[in-house]
Amino acid sequence: MKPDRVPRRNPLSADLDWVLARLERPLSALRGRRIFITGGTGFIGTWLLECLAWANQHLDLGVSALILSRNPDSFLERKPHLALNPGFKFHQGDVQHFDFPSGRFSQVLHLAATPAEATFRNVEPLAKLDLQERGMRRTLDFALHCGAEQVFFASSGCVYGTQPWSLTHIPEDFPGAPDPLEPAQALGHGKRMAEFLGSAYAAKHGLEVKIARGFSFVGPGLQMDLQYAIGNFILNVLRGENIQVRGDGTQRRSYLYAADLLVWLWTIFLEGRSCRPYNVGSELDLSIKELAETVARTLGAKGSVEIAGFPQPGQPSDRYVPCTLRARSELGLEEYTDLSIAIVRTAEYCAQSGRF
Repeated sequence: MKPDRVPRRNPLSADLDWVLARLERPLSALRGRRIFITGGTGFIGTWLLECLAWANQHLDLGVSALILSRNPDSFLERKPHLALNPGFKFHQGDVQHFDFPSGRFSQVLHLAATPAEATFRNVEPLAKLDLQERGMRRTLDFALHCGAEQVFFASSGCVYGTQPWSLTHIPEDFPGAPDPLEPAQALGHGKRMAEFLGSAYAAKHGLEVKIARGFSFVGPGLQMDLQYAIGNFILNVLRGENIQVRGDGTQRRSYLYAADLLVWLWTIFLEGRSCRPYNVGSELDLSIKELAETVARTLGAKGSVEIAGFPQPGQPSDRYVPCTLRARSELGLEEYTDLSIAIVRTAEYCAQSGRF
């Protein structure tokens, strides 16, 4: 940075202040700690780094983090204020076979997953499965090697397989599973295997393994032009286009705002029970058609909503909506941010970036 250049105000500052107001006590458990993070440059990982940087600055937390990344230079181009943060260093490598860095780490956060772009381009199912199984095993072995006390695993609601239409909100004890004969459900199988490995290492070695099963999210930094319907719809509005619904619009989804997500993830990691998974997401579900109409109404779209397909009589549409009673009752979590506010903040951030 040139000496005469004035640093820009962080556009996430209001959200980060709000997060710290709710997390100051639990985050104090990390004061002065050294942590290791895989997948720290993705959507969720970047938000976690934003939070840590903000906590170091405003709460004098003194956390140092080493972030595993396949391509640190790419992250430097995208997020220089995080890549150059004095509390962060980067360790280049792939999560499946990275070299173990030296020194002790008190906590390990395992967020690594198939990149969004690769998922969008239909990455080979076996590659998805390998990344989850081998990546989790390598990360757990490193946690033992470095003397970590806790491991956090970012799992997914896809571990449940196809959600029955009759089940409006899927709980953690639902006995379903991904179809073993359906290659498209490789991620679900991989996440289930990773959860099993976490529980096996916990039983054998006494590790604390915290598990968060994420569903769908929205917020600044979401990749708008990939497979995320809500991002696509916001992008349509920002470009002055009609909102394009590619299917029949009957699928049901729910969206938790990214700042809320931070509160949930840190709380589960720092206060949740070991090997007790918690669903993470919103219970306010909408059909994709209703979601498109909500985005249009909230952002004052000039165009219309166009739905490409037609519902098939007698054919139930899919759901992907969590029951979050466990997180709400055991950890006092809730959905704090209204969906309309989440849509506006996401759109404003995207518009300010000029990347649409």
